[in-house]
Amino acid sequence: MAWTNAGTEWRWIARFAEQFRLCGLGPGDECVVLSESSSRADLVSTALLAAESIGAKPFQVVMRTPANDQPVALRSTGTALCLRGNGAAVAAISSVPFVIDITAEGLLHSRELRDILAAGCEVFMISNEHPEAFERLPHDEDMARRVGTSYDFMTKCRTMRAVSEFGTDLSIDLADSFMAGSTGVTNGPGSIAHWPGGLVLAFPARHRVNGTVVLAPGDMNLTFKHYVQSPITLTIEDDYVVDIKGEGYQTEMLRSYMSAFDSDAYATSHVGWGMNPAARWDYLELYDRSQHNGVEARAFEGNFMYSTGSNENAERFSVCHFDIPMRNCDVYLDDHRVVHRGVLDGVAAKEAN
Repeated sequence: MAWTNAGTEWRWIARFAEQFRLCGLGPGDECVVLSESSSRADLVSTALLAAESIGAKPFQVVMRTPANDQPVALRSTGTALCLRGNGAAVAAISSVPFVIDITAEGLLHSRELRDILAAGCEVFMISNEHPEAFERLPHDEDMARRVGTSYDFMTKCRTMRAVSEFGTDLSIDLADSFMAGSTGVTNGPGSIAHWPGGLVLAFPARHRVNGTVVLAPGDMNLTFKHYVQSPITLTIEDDYVVDIKGEGYQTEMLRSYMSAFDSDAYATSHVGWGMNPAARWDYLELYDRSQHNGVEARAFEGNFMYSTGSNENAERFSVCHFDIPMRNCDVYLDDHRVVHRGVLDGVAAKEAN
């Protein structure tokens, strides 16, 4: 395909190759580069050339991005839709041990992911960001250690709670949650990692989330790719957002957009906090909206992220997905504080051992 070598630069190829090596990809290893017709061409070409540059043997699976059957534009489904109903494509992807996922939204919440991981594949998701972003987000061994420590600690805890001076007070029962700590590096067969990394997340089971989330000025709505300008209050009962209050057009826009979908659009997807010291909360203003997908914003150090929509652990697969990184919150695991007013604390802190 003519576009596979378009728009890349050697510095991006070198950076991608470095990350592939960290995941264990090496000379002679077969891998598949999975993309779709709406994927960024520069990411696809960079990944192919980077894999070849280290002696790996990549092949491509390129899916057609399906037509949008919703009444509104889809800009953050939280999951790739291009594999739905295509068992042959899933079989092809599952036939090699390493999958480089460059679908526009990624496989993280997809129905097909379970079968791909069950086949023993490692899935490395390259987020739909401008390649320049990956230059600024090098692998950080200390961050990876702290993500691992935080994840291990969370697996032993019963609750997560987030509070803020703006009025956020959200409680999550962690029983039966699926938990993950993303470092940007895969961890052997059956693992998935998204790049850039730096997140510790829980996907709660059903009937586990209650409380209030108040979006404050400077927090981010990553479906709309804008900063919140005035407070927006979400009331969550039994996992679901049951009320959205606030002044101004951003509140009205949120209400209007979510009303176009089924009830699971209002359900909790995942909760957690960011740990990547190289990621920036202020970068949205520096890129056109088409140049990024907000993954750096999800990972910036000390944010608390509340998300709605797809949550495979609760068997919910809504195509409406909101990730909302919030600043200046306190986050607790049981009685142990891991974020204090937007700064990592406790086991998550840099000085933690």
